[in-house]
Amino acid sequence: MSLKRILIAAALAAGSLAAQAALPVWGYQVVHAYPHDRGAFTEGLFWRDGYLYESTGLEGASSLRKVELQTGRVVQGVRLPDSVFGEGIVDWGDKIVGLTWKNQVGYVVDLKDFAFKSRFDYSGEGWGITRNDRELIQSDGTSALRFIDPNTLHETHRVEVTAEGQPVTQINELEWVDGEVYANIWQTDRIARIDPRTGHVLGWIDLAGLLPEAERKAAGQVDVLNGIAYDAAKKRLFVTGKLWPKLYEIKLVRKK
Repeated sequence: MSLKRILIAAALAAGSLAAQAALPVWGYQVVHAYPHDRGAFTEGLFWRDGYLYESTGLEGASSLRKVELQTGRVVQGVRLPDSVFGEGIVDWGDKIVGLTWKNQVGYVVDLKDFAFKSRFDYSGEGWGITRNDRELIQSDGTSALRFIDPNTLHETHRVEVTAEGQPVTQINELEWVDGEVYANIWQTDRIARIDPRTGHVLGWIDLAGLLPEAERKAAGQVDVLNGIAYDAAKKRLFVTGKLWPKLYEIKLVRKK
């Protein structure tokens, strides 16, 4: 290769890295704050037909619940077996598909009455789960997004999530938002906006300070940001955290 071609290739590579490093960042504007059960160790969250559906974790305290947005009241719920640590949930048709953390077992219940329908197996850990109109998308704490056939509940393929050319791990709760996967990054105040086709992080949502320090002190023990739900019909984005006393509807504001 000639020196000229080498220099051109180097310039193109440098330009690509610079573009990756310039990932956009969004902040937030709080539209409304709603009550949230401060005893809920939130793992999964989604919006459907006017209600929030939430799964909670911790062995001996894991649950699946249907929640009234305005009041935070649990209008329907079921406890998971004490031996499992509940993780993400997603709706598919008239069912809810749920994960457990280290048991390598998922479950399917009826959306209407939470009656148990079936179980399924998977390798590794279960963290978050969401869907598009064709498939389910699962996280496992690594940099992988697993794509799942919703009929067989078997994995079809994986995509590695990267930002600035580096793998992004600790991918937790997931939500499908207008063609992107929004993902909580565990133990941070950031949500990644991911292109599901390539795994590239398109930008970050910085939610630092969302739960004010005074609220944290008043609530006592609170844990990390976790839980994303999207009302696609009204374009409303909801977020909360584990043991948080509030659930927030937010509007994204471009920072850079």
